[in-house]
Amino acid sequence: MATLGITKRDVARELARRYSTMSHDELDMLESILVPMKYAKNEVVLAEGEVCTNFLWIVKGMLRQFYFKNGKEVTEHMGTENSIVMCIESLFNEAPTSLQIMALENTVVFALPKIALEQIAMRSVNIQILYRKILEESLIQSQIKADMLRFASAQDRYGRLVKAQPQLVLRAPLVYIASLLQMTPETLSRVRTASLTEK
Repeated sequence: MATLGITKRDVARELARRYSTMSHDELDMLESILVPMKYAKNEVVLAEGEVCTNFLWIVKGMLRQFYFKNGKEVTEHMGTENSIVMCIESLFNEAPTSLQIMALENTVVFALPKIALEQIAMRSVNIQILYRKILEESLIQSQIKADMLRFASAQDRYGRLVKAQPQLVLRAPLVYIASLLQMTPETLSRVRTASLTEK
């Protein structure tokens, strides 16, 4: 199945380019488990209480991962093109998630089902490497975010997000960016104004 002119083979090649070199046979295996999915803007991708079973590679669009705390939505993570989104605790414990994933734009993803990925990883060292590097990347991003929220000023947090995910800053609603950076929309507005003034 082709989506936006992008085939499963294209995605398999991009994943191999990013995470681990693969032979044609290994690309065939990876391609065979990919599942294209489309979501409309504001459509729920994964609801609270469901079990996350897939790694989601974003081809087009943007996903937001969030949870509720004291009746308010808190943005945990946002991803745009060429990034992976997952609810890692639910994925590995095979337990209902307290997080939700929603499409912020019309979005196309290719799902990598965890069980299928583990099965083909048992037959290929390079796919094992891909699997490990996906997990390493997720852990590193989580640590960077945790350290940023603990130690960086509001100005630094915003500056780091601009540098790391410029498309997200341009496209995501400000209320979600503020929540992601654990600041009020008013603080984010002041930080953005100061950032523009410095330029």
